[in-house]
Amino acid sequence: MAINNKILAIKQLDKKAIEFQPLLKSPPPAQGWISLIRRSLNMTLRQLGDRLNITPQSTREIEIREATGTISINALSTAAEALNMQLVYGFIPKDGSLEMMIEKRARAIATKIVSRTATSMKLEDQENSKARLSEAIEEMTLDLKRELSSKLWD
Repeated sequence: MAINNKILAIKQLDKKAIEFQPLLKSPPPAQGWISLIRRSLNMTLRQLGDRLNITPQSTREIEIREATGTISINALSTAAEALNMQLVYGFIPKDGSLEMMIEKRARAIATKIVSRTATSMKLEDQENSKARLSEAIEEMTLDLKRELSSKLWD
């Protein structure tokens, strides 16, 4: 994939991820969504189980697996369908956006490389100024972002 296409894909993914940002303020209920929705609808385990073609005990196991985080996406989707709901899921970058995540990683790598080079030069009595080091880090960060190499993630 050409660099321009990669950058476009990142921007498009960032747009989608931003839509999920408000969900960060609403963590899932401790007992899980399936149990909460089922109880809110005053639906019994047997009734939901009938919709899923499983026993009430198996229905309870699904609720427990959701609450403990061991349920599959497929099982969640099936339960959502049985509750006349739609499952929606996504990934939200911890740094706010994919672009910020790339920036942060590129800067960390650039700082590491420039610092290593600066140490070598200092040992050879060819030390650079702090301003020049900052400039070198900035230039390398831009280069790393522009290349968008898979090496960013080593």
